[in-house]
Amino acid sequence: MLNTSDWLSPAEIRGTMGNSTTVTECVLLGLSDACELQMLIFLGFLLTHLLTLLGNLLIVIITLMDRCLHTAMYYFLHNFAILEIWFTSLIFPKMVTNILTGYTTISLAGCLLQFFFHFFLGTTEFLLLAVMSFNRYVAICNLLRYATIISKRAYVHLVLCSWKAGFLLIIFPSSITFQQPFCGPNTVNHFFCDSFLLLELVCADTSLIELLGFIVANFSLLGTLSVTATCYGHILHTILHIPSAKEQQKAFSTCSSHIIVLSLFYGSCILMYIQSGKCSQGEDRRKVVAPLNTVVTLMVNPFIYTLRNKQVKQGFLEKVSKLLS
Repeated sequence: MLNTSDWLSPAEIRGTMGNSTTVTECVLLGLSDACELQMLIFLGFLLTHLLTLLGNLLIVIITLMDRCLHTAMYYFLHNFAILEIWFTSLIFPKMVTNILTGYTTISLAGCLLQFFFHFFLGTTEFLLLAVMSFNRYVAICNLLRYATIISKRAYVHLVLCSWKAGFLLIIFPSSITFQQPFCGPNTVNHFFCDSFLLLELVCADTSLIELLGFIVANFSLLGTLSVTATCYGHILHTILHIPSAKEQQKAFSTCSSHIIVLSLFYGSCILMYIQSGKCSQGEDRRKVVAPLNTVVTLMVNPFIYTLRNKQVKQGFLEKVSKLLS
């Protein structure tokens, strides 16, 4: 059982740990100071984490086992599911453990690693979403040339380039950040080690790191958004010219759900990393908006992109029937 009376408040933690001149541990203040909300936050994040893991694990297993799903689209979704599993396992277990134990600290090394992998995986996700949008564009708008444009070599190369580009875009600003002196205060007003908040612990000039971060954020967010928006614009234009009203409605239903999730994901990230500054208002905005792209979109992505698909459902039911027979 969770005993909320035993939890330390953020003020008490700051008082006991905030006098150190060199930071070796960071205090994650979480979403709320109110102890009575901790149980609700704990249950919500735990349930979300388990659903996200379950949905993405099903996608990984089904796309591996079913030979009918060894195509470009499902190869993209397979990699996307692996990324989502890694992404959700980066933040949720630590946060849930912190709430459960009431001890909300993380080592500086752990905080830096969480910061690096969060942005590496996030940047890779944007690139993969752009690639997946391009794949849908070719499949719908250039169907006769699809096999030529999206060959096996091409789609494997696109996925590998997404992972490599995500790593290369983040490694340089991250390596500079890792070399900075951290002298506190050691409190991070968030439930994970976010970039702006981590830089507040640095007792040196961070203007170069902030500039690099701004450039990477604009390229990875707005650059991939322009590709994704262009692809979906062409897709919607093509759908409007489908003669069958039934097929048109079906296509609109699929695309609209994708666009809603993409809007939530991109919109929340733009609010967090492009519009928000380092002021307290920016911190509060990031803290409120962060659950949209770390909780909501992660949970719904497997169901929106894959588990609603008839081929995936059929493959899943066939595997289950074989296991039960």
